[in-house]
Amino acid sequence: MGKEYIGIDISKDSLDVAIHGKTKITRYSNDRSGIKKLCDMLVEMKPALVVFEATGGFEIPLYVSLDKAQLPATPVNPRQVRDFARSTGKLAKTDALDAVVIAHFGYAIQPEPHPLPDTQELKILQNRRSQLIDMITAETNRLRGMPKSVKQRIRAHISWLQEELANTDHELHEMIQKDPVWKAKDKLLQSVPGVGPVLSSTLISRLSELGNLNRKEIAALVGVAPFNRDSGGFHGRRSIWGGRAKVRKALYMATISASRFNPVIREFYQRLLAAGKLKKVALTACMRRLLTILNAMVKHDTPWYYSLS
Repeated sequence: MGKEYIGIDISKDSLDVAIHGKTKITRYSNDRSGIKKLCDMLVEMKPALVVFEATGGFEIPLYVSLDKAQLPATPVNPRQVRDFARSTGKLAKTDALDAVVIAHFGYAIQPEPHPLPDTQELKILQNRRSQLIDMITAETNRLRGMPKSVKQRIRAHISWLQEELANTDHELHEMIQKDPVWKAKDKLLQSVPGVGPVLSSTLISRLSELGNLNRKEIAALVGVAPFNRDSGGFHGRRSIWGGRAKVRKALYMATISASRFNPVIREFYQRLLAAGKLKKVALTACMRRLLTILNAMVKHDTPWYYSLS
């Protein structure tokens, strides 16, 4: 393995690459062709580490390619890099300077290489969580009309299931916190009032396209975009269908909470009801609105309190 530490500043259209200790900055296009050229160069160089910032989505194609090329790479928190830059007296900020700072950060801190995380285990834990909730609901319903002796056993089973649910939630949290990309995205998503760990982990594991599509595309992908039902002179009520049911279910539950505690969604929901919309229709529109907000936040790496304007 070589001794070079590579810093890459990622933007929507370009990749600025710096090697620690060298002044030359190389720019590649942030597309399939540019990423391939960059990876080919790095494979020949065999660097000690490739470091780049977790930018909320723009880094994913590069991260995937680096992982496939078996290059030692790790995403890092942009705030940590900026704090490091200030501590070394580097206050100016351009793409080229950022690449130099990231390379220096990698050399000085030497974070561990972090292979691209596999969301499969996260999905399995989420499926298990859903199963536990279904079993708790079923056992709770069985309590009605049961003799006292049976009720005691059912309540004992419910207690065990609730403990398993708590353990599963803890595992989900720990798994997300161990990955810098997931951790940063989780913090961003949960900055929105109404969005909790369930929706956040669902979006991380089941909607990797979040932040990489426009609002119409992401709404259609999840299944919250209304489709017309017209034929000849018949004009039916528009409805939603298809999409990713597990994501939609988690989004629905979060939207119910957001319609009460999120000022933007609450105002939108009340305005739709005042206009005569059915509650179900209004909630669906709020689901779409919330998803659009989250998509924009991830795309621009902007937390909630900056998104209000």
